[in-house]
Amino acid sequence: RDIKSSSPPNMFSKNNHHKERSKYSSVPHFSDSENDDSSSDGGEDDFISREIRQQQLQMKQQDEGLEMLGQSAERLSKISLGIHEELGHQNKMLDEMEDDLENATTNMNLVTMKTKELIKKSGGKRNFCIIVILSIIVVVLLFLIVYS
Repeated sequence: RDIKSSSPPNMFSKNNHHKERSKYSSVPHFSDSENDDSSSDGGEDDFISREIRQQQLQMKQQDEGLEMLGQSAERLSKISLGIHEELGHQNKMLDEMEDDLENATTNMNLVTMKTKELIKKSGGKRNFCIIVILSIIVVVLLFLIVYS
């Protein structure tokens, strides 16, 4: 954005100065000589020019601040979009993991149920314990035979 295009029209230029002064001035300026009047106008012109430059400088600083603010907002927008995408991926992964966990729970319940049925068919817990103990003894004996 160009600063000159954003600044208001210069109402205080030398061409418009006398017209505006006589139109809006409540107290007329009287001087003893013509030279005093011209030096007074020069001082006012300097003051007005300084004020206009100062306002233009402030506008430029504000524009720079707004530009930095816009860049910060753009960076935050990109970061928030990245976070949104990452959350979408993680939600998808969590849903898949939940499905896998449900399948594993279902399988575990099925195995537990079949194990209970097997125990009942084999004569109860007593016979099942005897089978487990004998199986451990067989494994130990095989281990001793292989490594002796």
